[in-house]
Amino acid sequence: MEKELFTFIAGGTAGAGIRKAGAVAGYIFTRMGRRVFEMEDYQSLIKGGHNFAVVSSATYPIKSHYMRADLVVATDKRSYDMHKEHLRDGGIMVFNSDAMKDETVPNGIGIPFSTISKKYTNSELRLGVGAVTVLAVSIGMSKDELADVIREQYRDAENNINFAMEIYDAAAPQLFGKFALKKTNEKPLPMISGNEAISLGAVAGGLDFFFAYPMTPASSILHFLAAHAKEFQIGVMHPESELAAINMALGAASMGLKTMVASSGGGMALMEEAFSLSGMAEVPVLAVLGSRPGPSTGVPTYTEQGDLRFAINQGHGEFPRVVASPYSMEEAFYLAAEMLGLVQEFQTLGILLTEKHLGESRMTVDIDPTKAYWAEPIMYQGGDEKYLRYKITEDGISPLLFPPSDQVIKFTSYEHDEYGVSTEDPQMIAKMHEKRAKKQETLVQKLMQMHTVNVFGHGEPVIFTYGSTTMSVLEALQCANLEATVVQPIYLEPFPTWEFEKFKNVNPIVVEQSVMGAFETLIKEKTGIKAKASIRKYDGRPFDPEELAQQIKEVI
Repeated sequence: MEKELFTFIAGGTAGAGIRKAGAVAGYIFTRMGRRVFEMEDYQSLIKGGHNFAVVSSATYPIKSHYMRADLVVATDKRSYDMHKEHLRDGGIMVFNSDAMKDETVPNGIGIPFSTISKKYTNSELRLGVGAVTVLAVSIGMSKDELADVIREQYRDAENNINFAMEIYDAAAPQLFGKFALKKTNEKPLPMISGNEAISLGAVAGGLDFFFAYPMTPASSILHFLAAHAKEFQIGVMHPESELAAINMALGAASMGLKTMVASSGGGMALMEEAFSLSGMAEVPVLAVLGSRPGPSTGVPTYTEQGDLRFAINQGHGEFPRVVASPYSMEEAFYLAAEMLGLVQEFQTLGILLTEKHLGESRMTVDIDPTKAYWAEPIMYQGGDEKYLRYKITEDGISPLLFPPSDQVIKFTSYEHDEYGVSTEDPQMIAKMHEKRAKKQETLVQKLMQMHTVNVFGHGEPVIFTYGSTTMSVLEALQCANLEATVVQPIYLEPFPTWEFEKFKNVNPIVVEQSVMGAFETLIKEKTGIKAKASIRKYDGRPFDPEELAQQIKEVI
């Protein structure tokens, strides 16, 4: 089958149902057996402002959205002004004629969205349904097919269907079947966000309890797990603060539960003291860090990779921790399960580093839950007269024991002896430091046996990147038909230096979403490899593949 790419943009104000429209558009494409990537751009507003969804769909696997669109539906004038430059040659702009009565729109089709919607309650909220209807008309869907989609995807289905049929009749004479998109014989794949993938992966890895205070872009993990808590048979709690969330997680973990927390930079900063407690008390916890542009409050609903060093250096004092960053939604699923298992095995802190772009974008995935990593901690089997919670072992890992038990089980934030009794004895202090350092060495040995770095493609140039930026790089190379080797470390701490030996004589291009080049400097620090060029983006928006491809060509 000939390759075919199609991009749809829906724009409007917050509260107009635009984000939902993007999700439903993606669902329509998956029904056709097509691959989909959907990106949502929204401001930190409940009403007003400007929201838009970009949905790219292809007959082949894609890993990013494209900003140049075939069809744009602008439900207000601001959306028209923002996206008229995003039309491809031959693209069509469908605009709200009620909002642009005196405007002349080249290659545009005006529809009175507002006039029609006002016949119904919640009139503004229905504008997103109107955008979906325009898409359905443009690709030749029948009214019955559209009605089925609305029943499956929307509440108040009958009113939404009646509204959609009026929009359908208004759009069809000029737009019906303008884009005769190809269907494939592939099975329809589910479309999920990165945060949903992390949630599902953690559950597959044995998650027992999730604690979080909501902070964008990590909030949807809380929303998703809370909505499905009974189905997943897990506990979910929204306490009064990030401090409460992490300390509750540590408390539950010390009783034998697999726990996870999630937040963004500001919330993680509040959790840092408790992360250090995890290191001293040797209590496992997995923390999901969803990056947004910073510092401070930053830009809550946009994306960046400025938290790399922050993630690696969380917590005061020296203790082992593991930090990893998935590049795609599928990898996010498997990595969440793997990380949850690793923190159990090594009784330490794990940080799953993501960005808003991965966390809240959606794409079609092919995931096998049976392949999720599952691990349990080393448990105390008896043999000692008294249980030694912090027993000094060859690998630095002390067997765990949880209540109820006849033994005394002691967790502490103070330096301690093997029983967990606080100590200031210099020899014991040194021994416990060495114990934790040995655990770090054991962790490195474990990672050396695991898949810690992805390498895509072959030939020159060599491109280093990480996290969701990897998807943008891979899509840029595909759309421009460029050959390159793309190297993406999955694990960032401990850093897999052994995997970079083969690249020590290359001068790579480094691509990241950071103004100060944190990833580039990390690579140089850990491997000695110096980049010949860097491509950085730090305006809160993800890379567009076509623009990125041009930037890569300029530095080759």
